[in-house]
Amino acid sequence: MVTPQIETKTIEVKSGDHALPVALPVYVAMPNGEGPFGAVVVLQEIFGVNGHIRDITERLARAGYVALAPALYHRQAPGFEAGYTPEDVQVGRQYKMETQADELLSDIQATIDYAKTLPQVKDGGVGCIGFCFGGHVAYLAATLADTVAIASFYGAGIPDTAFGPGPVALDRTPQITGTLHCFFGTEDASIPPAAVDQIRSALQQANINHQIFAYEGAGHGFFCDRRGSYNADAAADAWEKVQQLLAEQLG
Repeated sequence: MVTPQIETKTIEVKSGDHALPVALPVYVAMPNGEGPFGAVVVLQEIFGVNGHIRDITERLARAGYVALAPALYHRQAPGFEAGYTPEDVQVGRQYKMETQADELLSDIQATIDYAKTLPQVKDGGVGCIGFCFGGHVAYLAATLADTVAIASFYGAGIPDTAFGPGPVALDRTPQITGTLHCFFGTEDASIPPAAVDQIRSALQQANINHQIFAYEGAGHGFFCDRRGSYNADAAADAWEKVQQLLAEQLG
């Protein structure tokens, strides 16, 4: 199979209240050609739309999808992107604490709405994939009617942490309408086994179409090849499962 050539760009879409919209930067990667292609929203770690997130966005484009990564910290720190030093972690966590669920969902919906205006994007639902902070946000995004295939990677705090006022993500589980796959490492210090059990139980009780994958020996950030916690075997298996999910749900 020939890997398609891709093009990339950063655009701005309007998000938020229509009376007072804000400009949301979105990194877009898409295959060359007329399509139609499925669309996938990529949700960042606490480190912003950095090199790793752009790489994933481009990887999805090479796999035949229009991939879009909104800058979820654009209200807190426009243009922010960071590496993985302890100082970067501290700053990234601070910005995470300043986000609010309704604004995050508005930004994701605005990204989806933009994707649907592109002639290369096929009609129907979209995919969503998120990592770390973005893994938690992907669980929230699964409640949007447009998201039909959601991959949530090591999203910490889903059972017990809310972004701003409102319920925690776990309490929103009955609102999920798409297919959700969750990926965890068994050695993730940020996500205890009890939290994974809570997520599994909530998804089962709400009859959500889902799968949970737990990788033995993998830690937090196991998918990121720029972090010391990178686990090549777990990352390769998870990527294969993500591609299967997208192929099944987006066609």
